[in-house]
Amino acid sequence: QVQLVESGGGLVQPGGSLRLSCQATGNISDIYYMGWVRQAPGKQREIVAAISNGRTTHMNTSVRGRFTISLDNARNTVFLQMNSLTPEDTADYVCNVKARGAGPAGGYWGQGTQVTVSS
Repeated sequence: QVQLVESGGGLVQPGGSLRLSCQATGNISDIYYMGWVRQAPGKQREIVAAISNGRTTHMNTSVRGRFTISLDNARNTVFLQMNSLTPEDTADYVCNVKARGAGPAGGYWGQGTQVTVSS
């Protein structure tokens, strides 16, 4: 019954911006980690950014200074503001949420939202 609803992906020109969102709904509580992973063909999966225990604990060096991660705690929602996008940012962006107590050890995963940066 736990579901992660992601949105905000799409096609954008280099230099453009997108804002991704991921909301956790259902029987989930005590969330301590919300973050974004991206996967592109031919590349290894990598953590883009994450907030753990109320602070940013992950920010990929390739996006530092361009991306910002933030939370809306009341709505169990994490955002990823992406600015100055480049073709190298093209990937499937997947939300990952972890909560204390019962639940998958690796947390919950969204279906992903596609970001394509192209002129």
